[in-house]
Amino acid sequence: MKRKIITIDEDKCNGCGECIPNCPEGAIQVIDGKARLVSELFCDGLGACLGHCPQAAIRIEEKEAQGYDEAMTMENVIKGGMNVIKAHLEHLRGHGQGEYLRQAMDVLKKKNISVDQDPSNAHSVCPGMQVLDFRAREPQGISVSSQLRQWPVQLKLLNPSAPYFNDADILIAADCVPFSFANFHQRFLKGKILIVFCPKLDEAHEEYIEKLTRIIKSNSVKSIMVAHMEVPCCFGTVKMVEEALRKSGKQITLKEYNISLQGTII
Repeated sequence: MKRKIITIDEDKCNGCGECIPNCPEGAIQVIDGKARLVSELFCDGLGACLGHCPQAAIRIEEKEAQGYDEAMTMENVIKGGMNVIKAHLEHLRGHGQGEYLRQAMDVLKKKNISVDQDPSNAHSVCPGMQVLDFRAREPQGISVSSQLRQWPVQLKLLNPSAPYFNDADILIAADCVPFSFANFHQRFLKGKILIVFCPKLDEAHEEYIEKLTRIIKSNSVKSIMVAHMEVPCCFGTVKMVEEALRKSGKQITLKEYNISLQGTII
């Protein structure tokens, strides 16, 4: 069947193992110095491990793979103990996987395993999908001018040879940043050329890294600023930029800004 599943680039992977604690399903192991997807059956393709790889070696692809089996995965999760069980259940709940969650609870029930729900985590979700309501905050009502200097802005659509990249200060922003950070235009975008993409939902990671490399390599870029959200999957933004910068062979100033879910700089 064709479905979303993680892919690990062995050439980039250095075997650090930072992805493993963030895969409660146990789908990843370090073997012979490289992180490996040991079972397609255990990978739900939801990307809990994204953003935890310092080498940007993990991405999600849609391809032919064995169907995900929650019951078999749960058998594997149980071996890791109660904390791993809770992490897996929270992972499913956070991504709205109600049917998988039901199957997981059925397995636990058959094995007489009771999971005590910490009230503080009763509604724990993946940070990238957490439902938060900020409507109580009063809007400032201040009108500001757009600082956008070029079009298009999506990395998928950009031409690396576009003249505006030459002698440019570039801002690379994750898709959600402009919607979260109210002063985005004045604080970040002013005087810069904009590139936006999503490291989780956009699947063309290699294509994006190559395009970023070409932009940096074929233009006299003066500086690069990266702005991403605080959720784990969004850290893939800066990892991809760092990889492109490394491949370009250039030494360019890189500044990183981490934006909270409530629109502040962390």
